[in-house]
Amino acid sequence: MRTVSTLPESTLQLLLFIDDRPKAKDLVKEVEEFLHSESDCRSELQIINVASQPQLAELFKVVMSPALLKLSPLPRQTIAGKNILKQLGNCWDTWKQQVLDQTTNHPPELAQNIDYMSEVAHLADDVFRLSQEKAEIEEQIRFKDRVLGMLAHDLRNPLTAILLAIDTIEKSGDKIDPQMISRLLKHARNKARDADNMITDILEAGRGANAQFRTQRQKIQLDQLCHSVVSDFYFHKCLEGKMQKLVKDIPTDLPPVYIDQEKIRQVLINLLGNATKYTPEGGKIELTVMHRTSQKIEVSITDNGPGIPAEMRDRVFEERYRLERDDEADGYGIGLSLCRRIITAHYGRIWVDDAIGKKGSCFRFTLPVY
Repeated sequence: MRTVSTLPESTLQLLLFIDDRPKAKDLVKEVEEFLHSESDCRSELQIINVASQPQLAELFKVVMSPALLKLSPLPRQTIAGKNILKQLGNCWDTWKQQVLDQTTNHPPELAQNIDYMSEVAHLADDVFRLSQEKAEIEEQIRFKDRVLGMLAHDLRNPLTAILLAIDTIEKSGDKIDPQMISRLLKHARNKARDADNMITDILEAGRGANAQFRTQRQKIQLDQLCHSVVSDFYFHKCLEGKMQKLVKDIPTDLPPVYIDQEKIRQVLINLLGNATKYTPEGGKIELTVMHRTSQKIEVSITDNGPGIPAEMRDRVFEERYRLERDDEADGYGIGLSLCRRIITAHYGRIWVDDAIGKKGSCFRFTLPVY
């Protein structure tokens, strides 16, 4: 940044924006010589390299270089292009007259003026950034308050299932056979694990959508995992409570998949839980697994509930998004977004369609074959 001043108290303030091209030096010399030759007009020139001070180019809305900006006296005027010196000569008489007409309110020295405006530009950027950070923090606080407010209710499901298993064992006494006791204890352990996974899900959601999602993948038989999920004692109690029917189509000759078993279990539990939640009493839920190609397996869970409007089908998988109809319903609004993150981490895809030929929704996801 260089300054040329013909008189100590300069009034005509000029900014010359240049870049790193060799011809820029010649232009600077020509403009400086022109100003020295016009010594009867008080003037001050400051050279600004747009590569080193892009914020000034943005502040003064300079869209190309080289460009010469008359900063003062007002009104501001910019000339740009290859023939700047010729344009300067054409404008000079007008600019000189504006200097002569300005007898009061002289602007501060140009260097001080530029420093002040540059600082204003930086402060404006800081204010904008802080406003964005403030909005993001406020959103995180609202989300965490919402999670804490609903967590107690959501944890009641696995805790109720554990208590149900324990009460059944205690009340049955000697009438219950050892095999049923073993089954109930296994069910209680599974529900304790579900509660732990729910807390993990909430912590994962709190880390944000862009945080790295960790998986521990291994070779798994998906049909066995599906049967394990749908044979859950509490899941059957939920079906019985609403007199719902579960229809399964799970082939036994599925190729193995390379997955994090507990993460995919959580996807199945979440989607089946939503299906029982939205399917009316006496309704039907379908779980279908298909070996679509040699590269992937597709799992679909269909219900005959209210369905999801077409325009909302992508948004239901967004972080913290809930359908308007669900505002008073159970759940903390992160289940489907976590399902998408899990499936994406497995290089699969998840989406929702209409239930074919009937009312309801069909959630589908794919997993790569091992």
